Amino acid sequence: MQWKLTDDRPIWVQLTEQLTERIVSGVYPLGARMPSVRDLAAQAGVNPNTMQRALAQLETDGLVATNRTAGRTVTEDADAVEHVRLSLAEDKMELYVSGMATLGYTETQAAQMLLNRRKG
Repeated sequence: MQWKLTDDRPIWVQLTEQLTERIVSGVYPLGARMPSVRDLAAQAGVNPNTMQRALAQLETDGLVATNRTAGRTVTEDADAVEHVRLSLAEDKMELYVSGMATLGYTETQAAQMLLNRRKG
């Protein structure tokens, strides 16, 4: 996965969001050891302090834990990860529905378009 960073929002927030997506999608599985701060920072092309701030937020969010001997690991709490995953899905659905409303479609029409897309 490529890192996608823009100038419109704080970098650490974008890193937190992208790491969260990687956790909920299974790129970093439950209980897996996370790459080091330096490795992640090098991959993303950011300062290690910026990556550290993003990882600290993931700890606050309960998605990763720090173990002094093993480094950072993804939580093993599948319910917590699923809760975050559902929340992100709801946000994406809301963006879709509001975008379709801007185009003049009702929620029902927008849902039907998704169903038709899957069929064809």
